[in-house]
Amino acid sequence: MPTVGVFGGSFNPIHFGHLLLADDICEALRLDRVLFVPAAQPPHKPASELAAIEHRYRMTTLAVHEHPRFAVSDIELRRSGPSYTVDTLTALAPEGELFLLIGSETFLDLLSWREPRQVARLARLVVVPRTGADFDPDAPAAQKVLAELGLGAFGAPEGPMLHRAASLPISGSDLRRRAREGRSLAYRMPEAVAAYIRAHGLYGPGA
Repeated sequence: MPTVGVFGGSFNPIHFGHLLLADDICEALRLDRVLFVPAAQPPHKPASELAAIEHRYRMTTLAVHEHPRFAVSDIELRRSGPSYTVDTLTALAPEGELFLLIGSETFLDLLSWREPRQVARLARLVVVPRTGADFDPDAPAAQKVLAELGLGAFGAPEGPMLHRAASLPISGSDLRRRAREGRSLAYRMPEAVAAYIRAHGLYGPGA
């Protein structure tokens, strides 16, 4: 059965930080594939902050097309309503053994998700601390999430994986601000993505 990393996010826009993290985890865990899943309607983000899902999907496709193990799913683009991870993982289950890539802050917030126990049953959690973040897997907050999800300790066969992946100090909010101000996006994302943003006037005044 193939091993598939599931990397969901708004990708608003996708940048080299996302790509480096995915490549590092793909290599470290020897995954057969990493599937990027742009969220159409993220439940925890205001729609007003997002470029249209069609644009975010296209930018993600442009960003990953040269990587032999990267692919993009339009599953949330095709599904109406909020983009719940449990629905996405259920639909992707036939693809192989799933590994869900999430940040450590997201892990600590996991109990607020729809059907978090089912999420943890459908995919092995791969928790990635943000660069510079002080994430302690033994702290009470992390242990509470493990207990509520019915999971073992980090690193145990039945527990989530903790991976301190390579990362870059690039943020979507900074990129959107740069685009709005007409500033350079070079060396922060693939040139094809930067060209797409310019061509479609994304993140500019009135966009």
